[in-house]
Amino acid sequence: MAHIIVMGNEKGGSGKSTTSMHVATALARMGWKVGALDLDLRQRSFGRYVENRLAFMDREGLDLPTPDYRELPEVDAASLAPGENPYDHRLSSAVAEMEPSCDFILIDCPGSHTRLSQVAHSLADTLVTPLNDSFIDFDLLARIDPVTSKVIGPSIYSEMVWSARQLRAKAGLNPIDWVVLRNRVGAQQMHNKRKVGAALEQLSKRIGFRVAPGFSERVIFRELFPRGLTLLDLKDLGVENLNISNVAARQELRELVKELQLPNVSIDF
Repeated sequence: MAHIIVMGNEKGGSGKSTTSMHVATALARMGWKVGALDLDLRQRSFGRYVENRLAFMDREGLDLPTPDYRELPEVDAASLAPGENPYDHRLSSAVAEMEPSCDFILIDCPGSHTRLSQVAHSLADTLVTPLNDSFIDFDLLARIDPVTSKVIGPSIYSEMVWSARQLRAKAGLNPIDWVVLRNRVGAQQMHNKRKVGAALEQLSKRIGFRVAPGFSERVIFRELFPRGLTLLDLKDLGVENLNISNVAARQELRELVKELQLPNVSIDF
């Protein structure tokens, strides 16, 4: 069966789609067959990223490693079992269709609570939650005391992940490996970085996730999206001498994929 990676949280602007595209493309470059779904049916940032890539390759006559992106299939209400949710059916059908031909399926969830997102979390073998490195985003995971910075209790999102873990346990499936990515860490904000890091470390032991480094804030990511490109494509485009920022960003991607600890994946880029 395909290993399912879910990019999830309930806050926009945390870099989910950028992270999704880079992880999916990195795996494809390593020779894995990667399926991709975007559950944000309104914004479709991840889906548009892949579409931009396909259009760019067509214009330039290139063949770059690319995940196999699929739209959720439509469903005839008459075909649903009594009481069956149509969104559940659409997602399960999409996953079932891709599983025989894919090693990994990457599912990008919307930055809000939806039925599709809830179901996707219960399917996750690996759950990746990108966060901007601030207490604004930390609030997604837990409530903290404003004076002591001590964790008071889990958030609604953390409780949803807990429910997904319980569903998997009841079904006899492997537990979710939950990884929280610290995105957009500011080099000049060392005091905030330490405080957020300490709070994440405390919370990770309490509710069961691993903390991993994500991407720093870089202009290159905004420039790549319109063409559907990733950091790993630059040399294919004739960019031999990467600047220091691009080299650092590639190293961040290497460390990110390594920290995910995906089955049988060894880093060779």
